[in-house]
Amino acid sequence: MKTILITGASIGKETAKLFHAKGWNVIATMRNPENEAEFGEL
Repeated sequence: MKTILITGASIGKETAKLFHAKGWNVIATMRNPENEAEFGEL
């Protein structure tokens, strides 16, 4: 399985979702993760 690290996922949210949809293991970081609910569902 391929893995990608995305820093600044608040801005790169769509990129993270795209890689996840293509079967990649996505590691995403952001300054305020408490403001993001959708990543927890993925």
